[in-house]
Amino acid sequence: MFPENLTFSIAGWVNTWVDALVSNYGDVFRHISDTLLWAIVSLENLLRLTPWWLMLLIVGVIAWHATRKVFSSVLIVGLLFLVGAVGLWDKLMQTLALMMVATVISVLIGIPLGILSARSNRLRSVLMPLLDIMQTMPSFVYLIPVLMLFGLGKVPAIFATVIYAAPPLIRLTDLGIRQVDGEVMEAINAFGANRWQQLFGVQLPLALPSIMAGINQTTMMALSMVVIASMIGARGLGEDVLVGIQTLNVGRGLEAGLAIVILAVVIDRITQAYGRPRHEASK
Repeated sequence: MFPENLTFSIAGWVNTWVDALVSNYGDVFRHISDTLLWAIVSLENLLRLTPWWLMLLIVGVIAWHATRKVFSSVLIVGLLFLVGAVGLWDKLMQTLALMMVATVISVLIGIPLGILSARSNRLRSVLMPLLDIMQTMPSFVYLIPVLMLFGLGKVPAIFATVIYAAPPLIRLTDLGIRQVDGEVMEAINAFGANRWQQLFGVQLPLALPSIMAGINQTTMMALSMVVIASMIGARGLGEDVLVGIQTLNVGRGLEAGLAIVILAVVIDRITQAYGRPRHEASK
């Protein structure tokens, strides 16, 4: 048994810190929560009000533009039609809205942080251990303070998803920019390009495959959080999986689980196709 006189606890410090945040910045967190909730609900209503056939048509056009393959596009549309055929279309749109908002926030945070990390070794040395913690810490651990700050519902689910899903995009953006050929950068410097021209004219275009791979991974990880998100009040396909587990309704849980897999496959195929050079995607 470990000696008690050598033990200590940080629980009190953490509780004091979270209580201070809630007391001093409660209005700020409430404003953030209201804004995010409005965005999620608005997008969810837009997706749910869009006719199912129009949504399938839009997805089919996007899939064809990404892959340039008719068979792949038809297969993607057919898989989504199958989700609607088992009565899970509304749940699918709820999950898609939650995932899209989380992915957009992750992109807005991840790409700028990845760029800054690629430009500063000091920032990278601080950022990488934090990303390791974010990816390895069980999601239920950081759900506790998030729930205290924002309560139950869709907003804490978004924050938990962003914490879990953003690190791959930061890492791969940093990696893509660092892998740009030094001779290319020397050539662009010789032409007198400033830092912004170097970034937007050379580094980001050359790093685009790596960045798209990061967006792909971020999207997949955001989707993998839907069941956990349902435990704190988020609706969607994860809710059906959770209810299926709680009531031992294997069929209901399996249907929702397969719908999540189908959504993941559809998004993965499209984002991977956009991440490849156009001549490769058309093969």
